[in-house]
Amino acid sequence: MKSFVSWSGGKDACFSYYKAVKDNNVEAKVFLNMVSEDGKASRTHGISSRLLRSQAEAIGIPIVQKKTGWNQYETEFKKASAEFKSQGILTGVFGDIDLDEHRQWVERVCGESGINPVFPLWQKEREELLADFIRAGFEAIVVSVNRNALGSEWLGRKIDESFVSDLRKLKTVDLCGEAGEYHTFVYDGPVFKKRINILKTEKQKKEKNCFFNILEYEITDKN
Repeated sequence: MKSFVSWSGGKDACFSYYKAVKDNNVEAKVFLNMVSEDGKASRTHGISSRLLRSQAEAIGIPIVQKKTGWNQYETEFKKASAEFKSQGILTGVFGDIDLDEHRQWVERVCGESGINPVFPLWQKEREELLADFIRAGFEAIVVSVNRNALGSEWLGRKIDESFVSDLRKLKTVDLCGEAGEYHTFVYDGPVFKKRINILKTEKQKKEKNCFFNILEYEITDKN
């Protein structure tokens, strides 16, 4: 079935896409990425829009980026869904794990748009999800943290066994960052046709968050 993928550039979006194709007979046709009003960064994760376009290029899937503020988010999401539906895309893939309010919003909005939502990661055990993500060969780093949950020293850390082990020691932080404790960017893995090599970065504090901005990068063939 033809599908769009709700896209953030992070591990949950990427892994839900991978699982949907692998286990749910989904044919992903396009990524849907909601961005800020000025079009410079993703609305949810703050990742550069240009970097996300490069990521989609490296994967080999077209990306549609819709500018929106929070007040217009639902309206713009529905407009994008209607465009996809007119192209015969009747399914949406979402990376939610267990936040009921998120799933209820997705189901309501998709229902009103005539889209069937799929949740490949729903209610999966956290540590199992991370282990499967790592074992599948995905490579990702932490690109933002909520300073109420994690310090800036977590920025740039690779999502690997060591990361999971250290995060497990922090009893108040969700292992998958489901409450927004941290966000990630995936730069390689089994769904990638090419690899993104990160060349230059900077750390930035902004309000309650810290960001790991990827300033320079290159897309290369995979060895």
